[in-house]
Amino acid sequence: MTSDATPPTAVPGPGRRTVVRGAAVGAVVATATAAPFAPARADVTTTTGFLHGVASGDPLPTAVVLWTRVTPSAEATPGSGKGARVAVDWEVAKDASFATIVRKGRVSTGTERDHTVKVDATGLVPGTRYAYRFRSGGKVSQTGWTKTAPAPSSTPPKLRLGVVSCSNWEAGYFAAYRHLASHAGLDAVLHMGDYLYEYPTGEYGAADGAVRVSQPAHEIVTLADYRIRHGHYKTDPDLQGLHAAAPWITTWDDHESANDAWLNGAENHDSLTEGRWRDRAAASRRAYDEWMPIRLSGTSAIGDGNQIYRQLSFGTLADLRMLDLRSYRSEQAPETALGQVGDADRTITGTEQMTWLKSSLSESAATWKLVGNPVMISPVTFAAVDVEAGQALHEMGGLLPPEGIPYNVDQWDGYTADRRELIDHLADHAIDNTVFITGDIHSAWACDVPKNVGTYPLSRSVAVEFVGTSVTSNNLDDILKVAPRTVSLSVEAAIRTANLHVRYLDFDRHGYSVLTLTPARAQMDWYVLADRTDPDSAARWSAGFETLPGTQRTRRVWYPAS
Repeated sequence: MTSDATPPTAVPGPGRRTVVRGAAVGAVVATATAAPFAPARADVTTTTGFLHGVASGDPLPTAVVLWTRVTPSAEATPGSGKGARVAVDWEVAKDASFATIVRKGRVSTGTERDHTVKVDATGLVPGTRYAYRFRSGGKVSQTGWTKTAPAPSSTPPKLRLGVVSCSNWEAGYFAAYRHLASHAGLDAVLHMGDYLYEYPTGEYGAADGAVRVSQPAHEIVTLADYRIRHGHYKTDPDLQGLHAAAPWITTWDDHESANDAWLNGAENHDSLTEGRWRDRAAASRRAYDEWMPIRLSGTSAIGDGNQIYRQLSFGTLADLRMLDLRSYRSEQAPETALGQVGDADRTITGTEQMTWLKSSLSESAATWKLVGNPVMISPVTFAAVDVEAGQALHEMGGLLPPEGIPYNVDQWDGYTADRRELIDHLADHAIDNTVFITGDIHSAWACDVPKNVGTYPLSRSVAVEFVGTSVTSNNLDDILKVAPRTVSLSVEAAIRTANLHVRYLDFDRHGYSVLTLTPARAQMDWYVLADRTDPDSAARWSAGFETLPGTQRTRRVWYPAS
């Protein structure tokens, strides 16, 4: 979509989720500092206008993506294919009153893109917070707030990123989003995947069933289905509030299309009843492109496309690579042939993405090299052996995986040749301060990433990984329908005993995380909800871990980052 911008006027459900199968086998309360603004929410009592809120994303030093959807008439609901083509004006200002508008433009939208609007507001000042809004047909959207990235040569004293993933509508309310929006100084929000879920209503809710009902009620398969589900999620007031509070940087995992997706299919796709996988995958990606504030083109420009892996930079303090670990991967190894996880011809990244990832890490001059990683890269195995010995046995026809029996083959543990290539690259090129930021597994982890899992901690670590828990999606106690900490403590102990590089593990809570970066450290803080089924749930700080430059190891801290 093109813009007539003017120049600046002034400066899974049980039986499906792999993690479910794997899972079967004294905190300080912190009140978040109030944000310097209180984002308004869309008026959901009306039937026309900007009913789905506003959003921004993919901040560059002088540009940011702005998003909204306009409902020009009552029948023009998401996925309906109805409604007239309309013009939408957008404005970016220095202040909430819009007294000083610095950028503005007009675009048109219609049924071809489900009446969504996505523009690139360019010509902005680096490291600056802006207000923005939209107008159409006499209606004015709520005001959103965004922030550009720092200038490339600058070194900001601090960078604060919210981290969320796995937000299942039917499993609870999005109180985690509301609490995260209240944190002062958020530079951006990272959503690490599973922004929505594809299941029919009632199939994958909370322990006692669906807390609230999805739309459409059936499993989403077609373009109209995915548009309706995206639109339904964006009626949530807390989701709207967090989108309006800060720019988002997102990637997809599997449930944006279907569970355990891979290049040519998905566990939750039946071609006999649901058509060709390529059609379903294309529909899901088109709807994602329409409904998310993202440059889905593999470049710095907005354009309809499929390449979601990309890099963004925050001065010399940090750069961030967001990965796509669904579109190019080989099919997951079957549980009856786990030895396949070490086969050299199996991939989770695809050749081009792996080449890009290694090059970007080698070329980075940033203090912190962040990797937005939809599924865990840290080994989580049992009976781990020396990597070289295990690989040799595997190549000699051994039937067992070369790095130990994997906890979850949907993670990098199911694609150990790719992981070995990346870990060796970090080690061989002495690339320090790589931090993997991960979602997917509905639990909280802090891990060292060992060069050789079979000899750790005698061998070194080449990176660290912080995994955020789910916003609402089921964790261990939800799956087993038991009280928290009644089963999980023994499971966590077994995993940590077999995996000495796992420094922290919490299987039983929901919430969000905040990653705070300074030149002196990177700290991940986990905040947990009291009750995901309560829309007014309280939240508290649960744990914090940090890593220091040059160490490639994590250590516990006892207070949230200031």
